[in-house]
Amino acid sequence: MSYVSELNKPLLAITMGDPAGVGPEIIVGSWRNDRALATGRRFVIGRKIVLQRAVELLGCDMEVVSIRDLNDVDDRSDRIPVWEIDVDCDHCAVRSVSAIAGQAAIESVSVAAKFAMNKQIDGIVTAPLNKAAIHLAGFKVPGHTEFLAEQCGVEKVAMMLYLPPAAVATKRIQKYQAENIGLGVVHVTLHTALRNVFAEMTNNKIQETCRLANRFAEAMLAADGFARAPRVGVAALNPHGGEGGLFGDEEIETIGPAVAAVHAAGFSATGPLPCDTLMHRAAAGEFDVVVAMYHDQGHIALKLLELQQAVNITLGLPIIRTSVAHGTAFDIAWKGIAQSGSMVEAIVAAAKLAKNLQWINW
Repeated sequence: MSYVSELNKPLLAITMGDPAGVGPEIIVGSWRNDRALATGRRFVIGRKIVLQRAVELLGCDMEVVSIRDLNDVDDRSDRIPVWEIDVDCDHCAVRSVSAIAGQAAIESVSVAAKFAMNKQIDGIVTAPLNKAAIHLAGFKVPGHTEFLAEQCGVEKVAMMLYLPPAAVATKRIQKYQAENIGLGVVHVTLHTALRNVFAEMTNNKIQETCRLANRFAEAMLAADGFARAPRVGVAALNPHGGEGGLFGDEEIETIGPAVAAVHAAGFSATGPLPCDTLMHRAAAGEFDVVVAMYHDQGHIALKLLELQQAVNITLGLPIIRTSVAHGTAFDIAWKGIAQSGSMVEAIVAAAKLAKNLQWINW
């Protein structure tokens, strides 16, 4: 399955995100980046006036134009095509939570999902939305991952944070310097209260997440021409891996049996391993992907390794979706100081995956 253009340059839709946050300015900031330009054609789904304000804020000599035909999208560095949504958020207050901003953010994602499901585009790159704002707008989903799962009609999805090879190269020991595909952390449970993790962290969910991790690693290995098998490490939940049940029995009762089942099915899975040393081993190159049990267990460790190049990738969708690995950052939004490195890496990752679409046939 592939609908990348004849020139092998994917067509990517970038959603505006919450217009009160950093989304518009990191999109503009990434537009002329050489690595992003090399990926192919991009356009924004959002509001022309909001993007124009971001261009003026950053002092860029770029034209922002409205389009109603995807054939009008090109790979020029001085022109930002915008497919306009029918939500007038042009003058919403910046650095503030509001229903209109939340509605605009979620509408941008909805339009992008329809394009992707209809195979009119090759992938989606999302700027951050604000969860409180989308709730004010009447959408009760926890975030992008769950909303896109609903839009695509799938249930078995997982969120991955991913660092590209260059971001972890200096941390690799000699044994693992070659065949570096970067490092991912994929989460068994995600946007849920910590007290709910124990009930949601089931044997089946752990197995599903391990399989998604393996499929992603296989795709990245194939894309880079590497013949080796994936290496997936699975995190324990409790300190020291539970110390044989002394600090909790989830490793014995749930995680361990799930890892054994995954391994028996022919997939890579090593663990459960104490997370304080697992992430160090993964950064050194022993693992391509770490399966974390809950949100902060994976997020904090990977973002400490490198935040500005981190990418959010949704696994399990029938479409490609990547995103920045940070939020709306209201504290610095619309001040012209937000860094666009994560947006650049999200664009590069989406384009790379778009050229190897077989990986999403779960």
